[in-house]
Amino acid sequence: MSHSLHCPQIICDAAHIITNVEAKWPGSVHDSRIYRESTLSNRLERIDGFLLGDRGYPCRTNLITPYPEPEPGPQQRFNVAHCRTRARVEITIGLVKARFQCLRHLRVTPERACDIIVACVVLHNIAIIRGEQHPALQLQDPEEDPINPADFQDGRVVRDMI
Repeated sequence: MSHSLHCPQIICDAAHIITNVEAKWPGSVHDSRIYRESTLSNRLERIDGFLLGDRGYPCRTNLITPYPEPEPGPQQRFNVAHCRTRARVEITIGLVKARFQCLRHLRVTPERACDIIVACVVLHNIAIIRGEQHPALQLQDPEEDPINPADFQDGRVVRDMI
């Protein structure tokens, strides 16, 4: 059985250290469901701050997504800034996959795949801390993001204020 690396719940810092990973779902589960049922979602409800999500997530007060059809001016500038900021996570995922080629085509049970993903994330963080050289990257096309589900009104208001 083949399983893809499905870690939409990755949070990283400027040095590509991964500070949160939710690796317990098969690749066919939708990102918004994973987020809704994650420990990260529950923790974020109790603190001030925002996460940036792609178009696969609903826009909420603490999970900000890009405008689906931005108007010229502030909305377009917001989307550009949002994309540039989120690119850091995509680059980090690319680094982990480049460093551990086994993540590209795991042929193990879902439970074993989750253990392997978490182990690779831990080893990736150790490599970053030790200053190991980054592997060459092959980035995914950002246009492959899924279509945005219906936005929640309160999330749009927060996004507009930002």
